[in-house]
Amino acid sequence: MQSHRRAVARGWRGTGDRYFIVDASRKGDSSVGRERSRPKAVPYSMFLRIVADSFGRRPRHKLLTGAALALGMGVVTAALSVSLDVGDRLAKEFRSLGANLVVTPQADSLPLEIGGVDYRPVNAGAYLPEADLPNLKTIFWHNNIIAFAPQLETSVAVSIYPIPVKELPTIRADRRLIGTWSAKTIALPDGGTFVTGIGKTNPWWRVDGQWFKDDADECVLGRKLASSLPNFAQGIKLKMGDTIYLYADSSVDWQSGARPMALRLTGILDTDGAEDDAVVVPLAIAQKLAGRPSQYRKLYVSALTKPEDAFAKRDSKTFTPAEYDRWFCTPYISSIAFQIQQELPGTDVRVIRKVAEGEGQVLARVRMLLWLVTGAALLAAALAVGASSAASVIERRTEIGLMKALGAGSGTVGFLLAAEQLLLAFVGGGAGYALGIVLARLLGEKIFGAAPEPSWIVFLVVIALAAGVTILGSALPLRRASQYEPAPILRGE
Repeated sequence: MQSHRRAVARGWRGTGDRYFIVDASRKGDSSVGRERSRPKAVPYSMFLRIVADSFGRRPRHKLLTGAALALGMGVVTAALSVSLDVGDRLAKEFRSLGANLVVTPQADSLPLEIGGVDYRPVNAGAYLPEADLPNLKTIFWHNNIIAFAPQLETSVAVSIYPIPVKELPTIRADRRLIGTWSAKTIALPDGGTFVTGIGKTNPWWRVDGQWFKDDADECVLGRKLASSLPNFAQGIKLKMGDTIYLYADSSVDWQSGARPMALRLTGILDTDGAEDDAVVVPLAIAQKLAGRPSQYRKLYVSALTKPEDAFAKRDSKTFTPAEYDRWFCTPYISSIAFQIQQELPGTDVRVIRKVAEGEGQVLARVRMLLWLVTGAALLAAALAVGASSAASVIERRTEIGLMKALGAGSGTVGFLLAAEQLLLAFVGGGAGYALGIVLARLLGEKIFGAAPEPSWIVFLVVIALAAGVTILGSALPLRRASQYEPAPILRGE
């Protein structure tokens, strides 16, 4: 024997076993029987056994790394779950802001709106047929049409008692009357039914009492109009069920000797808007008083939409066929408006920009915040895994050196360590997903009043992210481990 250290190892050649001596003192002599053939690959079952055995050792490091990974993946799971659900949730919440589309006749006169109030005469402009309205539920994005409500306005005189015939010429029909649907059930072309009305397109309209029935002689009075009637001046408050008498314009009603329209009061309307000084009635009654049977003047539509991006803001006339299909098949508010215009000929569909742009800005900011949280959680998890892996590799230098001295190549050592990290990633990712679902439920119930449903897609994404974060975080320590030379390690250097 020479004076310097020698290592004894067992090698394999063919099917026979033999022992031989390898000089491990020379730099770079990191494999058994360098001058002989390479050993056979380790059996798959043995490899798994080695990985499982190594995974069970050093529980402190494994626990710390798994905890860091589980916390990071928990935050990612919660953010992704809420992000996937936030679009639909916010879109439904935004519908409390009211309609985001308004439909008017294309041949209408030039609008005169100041502050959202139309100052044209209530009977000015063209009219649209009520019979076409069910076609709204036949467009490509018909499921995104949440509600719609037609409106027809005219001028009337309002009284709480019948006015004598001799006094009729002295009455001014200067009160605003709005005809619309409260909860109308309409028959659809496909044989189904759809319930819609002003209560869904304008959910902030508050009624003290209840809405009228669309097929009944009933009405609701605006808060200001009700307070200006004579009975309030006499200290007598209107009661639900009282009779309200409506007298239409002289050219339609009393000059011909027709009787006034007597309606039962069902509620007092409070909108904090111009409607507080109006009387709201079923559309059929407004059509009768205005002399416009089966017609309406304006249509409000509430639709679930996707916030417009730079692509959606382009002029659709400049799209290529592929771009047009993408725009048409995406629920942008502009594409839904275009489809409505196709189904309602002779109409002009305008976007209520104040509502639509506000929805898009809020949704974009919420999603950006969630993506930033996700990115921060992934970065933190990667740093924690990298620090833990570096510490583990340093502690296992002797083990790594011995494996390389026994014939394991750099690739085999790296693959073994990577397999351990992947196993840890699957365990930590699974625990993080369970933690994230709990966190997502808390966030969903706190913010939206409803928790997002667990998703297999999110689970697979989280497991994939956990594996990717673990490999990336461990890449540098694993690379260093694969470059270790066995001789200095076994000499204790």
